[in-house]
Amino acid sequence: MYKLFAITNRHLCNNDFLQQIQTICLLNEKNTMIKSVSIVLREKDLSENDYKDLAIKVLEICKKNNTECILHTYYKVARELNCKKIHLPLHVLKSKPDICKEFNDVGVSIHSVNEAIEAVNLGATYIIAGHIFETDCKKDVPPRGLSFLSSVCSLVNIPVYAIGGILPENAQKAINVGADGVCIMSGLMTCENPRVFI
Repeated sequence: MYKLFAITNRHLCNNDFLQQIQTICLLNEKNTMIKSVSIVLREKDLSENDYKDLAIKVLEICKKNNTECILHTYYKVARELNCKKIHLPLHVLKSKPDICKEFNDVGVSIHSVNEAIEAVNLGATYIIAGHIFETDCKKDVPPRGLSFLSSVCSLVNIPVYAIGGILPENAQKAINVGADGVCIMSGLMTCENPRVFI
C-alpha cells in the first residue's frame, strides 16, 4: 500500500474539473492498493485571485470527502484560507525559507540529489522527485529513472514521492526502491473513471 498524490491540471480534464476532484476523493474509500489519496491543487497558470477562488471550491470538496488537500505555490492564499499544507517549487522556498514555520507540511519538487538535500536543509517535510519514467509532459527530456529515485530515498530522512510517467502498473517499482508514494497527474485528470483507472 502506498500514498497517492493526485496532481491537478484542469486543462487535461475531459470531465467537469470539480466533478473529477470529487471522484478522485472517492478513491479513499476502501481501496486495497492505496493507503490514502491527497489532492495537490497545482494550477500555476491562474492568477493568485483566480487560484484562491478555485482553491475555496476544491478545499470544500476535499473537506466533505475527508481528503487531504495541498495547495501549490500560492502560500499567501494557503495562509488566507487557513490551509496548513503547501507544495512549493524549490526556488520559492529558497527565497522564503521562513515559510516552513507557517505550515504543518511543506513539500518541494526536486530534480537532482543535491536539490533533495537542499530541500531537506531548508525544512521541507516531504519531496516530490522526478521525473522517473517517460512522460508526455516532458517529451524531450529523458527520465531520471529508478536509480535516481533510489539515491534520493536513501539520502533523505523525509518522505519521497515519485512523479513522472507513473501508472498503476509501474507504481510498485517506485515503492520497491524506497518511495513512500507516487504522484499521478495525466492519468487521473484524463480518465473517465478514476476507480477503474486505479
